Amino acid sequence: MSSATQAVDPFEDHCWRDVVPAETLEVYSAYRRETRIVGRPAVLAVDLFSGVFPDGPMTLTEAVARNPRSCGPDAWAARAPIAALLHSARTRGLPVLFSTQEAETSRATHRPPSPRDAADLALDPYFGPRAGELVVAKCRASVFFETDLAGHLERLGVGTLVLCGETTSGCVRATAVDAYSHGLHVVVVEEAVFDRSPLSHKISLFDLHHKYADVMTLAQFELALDARRPAAPAAEPEQP
Repeated sequence: MSSATQAVDPFEDHCWRDVVPAETLEVYSAYRRETRIVGRPAVLAVDLFSGVFPDGPMTLTEAVARNPRSCGPDAWAARAPIAALLHSARTRGLPVLFSTQEAETSRATHRPPSPRDAADLALDPYFGPRAGELVVAKCRASVFFETDLAGHLERLGVGTLVLCGETTSGCVRATAVDAYSHGLHVVVVEEAVFDRSPLSHKISLFDLHHKYADVMTLAQFELALDARRPAAPAAEPEQP
């Protein structure tokens, strides 16, 4: 069977297939497993700041020229999947949490501060938060670092932390690794995370999927949620 017609391994059927060589995929084959949801899931929206989203579809160069913090077309493309993920969680009564950072005290990366940080780091109201949804203020890349996130998730009885937001190679990755280190099962929804660099995005998802998290498409995550619903009781047969 030629490589062109060879069946795709479902575990590797994700966005990194065009950048990760077949030899590397084979080396990582020991990590293959069934992706899943463990226990009660909660969704954590990482750093959905107004400044990272452009005003509309445009190139990264155009978006960064307007706002250096922008993540360009990949951020724009992620808006609808993020909104769909949050809607799905809310309609099912799952906990939804947000992270944010204070412009004056937070340094998630070595990026120099900017006078426009206060406005850029405001959460985009398109996504929330809604009343009763926790907002965790962080001072470094991981939402777990020097915050009470782990304790809050424990009080909620959360077994799986589902991540969306930005950037894949930065705060999402750091949070995913720390969530795993805290004993949580981690799911990253592929279309609902984004980065300025498509390569960084793909390689970060590849690494997370094989070591610390289950990367799922939004459709796969929805199916996994639906599979957890108890089956409806069988209808009583009509009496003659």
